Amino acid sequence: MASTSVLVNREETGGVATGTYSYCSQPRALPNRQRYRTTLEANELEEEPVRYANLMYERRVVRGNTYALHVLPWSSEPDPLELQRQREAHRKMLARQRAKEQLRTRTPEPLEGRRHVDVQTELYLEELADRVIEVDVECQTDAFLDRPATPLFIPAKTGRDVATQIWEGELFDFDIEVKPMLEVLVGKTIEQALLEVMEEEELANLRAHQYAFLEMRAAELAEVQRLEEQERRHREEKAWG
Repeated sequence: MASTSVLVNREETGGVATGTYSYCSQPRALPNRQRYRTTLEANELEEEPVRYANLMYERRVVRGNTYALHVLPWSSEPDPLELQRQREAHRKMLARQRAKEQLRTRTPEPLEGRRHVDVQTELYLEELADRVIEVDVECQTDAFLDRPATPLFIPAKTGRDVATQIWEGELFDFDIEVKPMLEVLVGKTIEQALLEVMEEEELANLRAHQYAFLEMRAAELAEVQRLEEQERRHREEKAWG
């Protein structure tokens, strides 16, 4: 509970009169008022009126002459008749506000699948005087070209460059100067090939003669053995005869 006390003084020719004015109110949380109206239910008035911050309607402000002495009742209990009149006045005020709300045109309910959106409706708008002027400019780019061929890789040059002097007659024509040497090389190569072929043929003939000689010798040895065996049988027959 919050309480406020105000000391009221009055100076007159006959003396000084003092008095104290007190007011008490129950503590309560301030309502969270929205800036925009969203739905119909949010616009319904509360049971008690909205108290605006105006000194003309502030109960804690003393009315009338501030130098006059306000006589306050000695009893702290409120007057029942005064409370009843305040309740009646409050009820009538709420009824008038409800009647005004019913007569006022309201925003229709949103269609199915849609919803209301808060919109800025303030009367005081700020003009943007420092806005940069914008101009649209078009630009046509070149057509895409084919990718050029990759250049050959040339390694970096290393070493030192030197020079030499060549006199006339020092250089020769390779196609002409190479003929004698080429004839010698080709001739020697053909001759060596012919010799190798003749040697192979001679070796083949020697092997054939050797094979024939071996066959003939084997036949002669067999014939000699046959004759010796025949001679031996003849001697044995003579000895037994």
